[in-house]
Amino acid sequence: MITLSDVTSTRRPYPTDLSDARWALLEPVLTRWREGRAQAGLGLSRPVHDLREIVNAILYVNRAGCAWALLPHDFPPYKTVYGYYAAWQCEGVTQELHDLLRAQVRRQEGRAPEPTAMIIDARTVPTSSNVAEADQGYDAGKRTKGRKQHIAIDTLGLLLAVVVTAASVQDTNGGKHVVDEVAAAHPSVSTGWVDSGYKTKFLEHAAAAGITLEVVSKQEGQKGFAVLPRRWVVERTLGWLVLHRRLVRDYETLPERSTTMIHWVMIDNMSRRLTGETTPTWHDETDQPSPA
Repeated sequence: MITLSDVTSTRRPYPTDLSDARWALLEPVLTRWREGRAQAGLGLSRPVHDLREIVNAILYVNRAGCAWALLPHDFPPYKTVYGYYAAWQCEGVTQELHDLLRAQVRRQEGRAPEPTAMIIDARTVPTSSNVAEADQGYDAGKRTKGRKQHIAIDTLGLLLAVVVTAASVQDTNGGKHVVDEVAAAHPSVSTGWVDSGYKTKFLEHAAAAGITLEVVSKQEGQKGFAVLPRRWVVERTLGWLVLHRRLVRDYETLPERSTTMIHWVMIDNMSRRLTGETTPTWHDETDQPSPA
């Protein structure tokens, strides 16, 4: 196994780099993917770039929010990194990593691998100039032009489904697609919670899919944000997303790449959660303060 010292022997580490423990969680899936590609090909060339460094580069973009072309030069070439990023999305590798870690986190928390309850919400984010006009819309409530991210989470705040639409799509309509995804991928889910923005037809749609949803309304006279039962969990998850600057605005040309960026946020979050690394547990010695 390639260790942290091997990766950083030719460069100084970044705070977003995988520790050895976090890489051990991802390595089997990515190695199996590469071996499968090699067996399917002609075997005329050997891979040039280390998979761990590809992941480190993706996590750097995800957290720092820079453009792919602005990746520091001590990472693999940005076109190569994006090529892996796109291939893993198209071939379901990113989804596989995400779902594997979610099951492990649930087990670590004493839960069954598959959830029985969910919470649904949505957030609107402005888009960059490279997003096609047809993929954008205006959210009159938030007074924002962009895209809307409809998500379903379990009671630990872990992602179950995400659907990216134009911001003009109502929560009720986008939520129906989320319910359909959850029902297909997680048939054990039978109950959940939403806010008062989700209307009767949405609740009926969920009921037809075998999921009973309860509306958690704001407290009478409430102004601004307040912690509400069950709903605070999804608000925390949305907070996790915006800690990663790439998600403060939607820069992805394709909606499916937007979904993938959200999956990488959760891969980052869950791998740290599993290894107890809420902050990096290693440091570059050159960054240590010198004695007074």
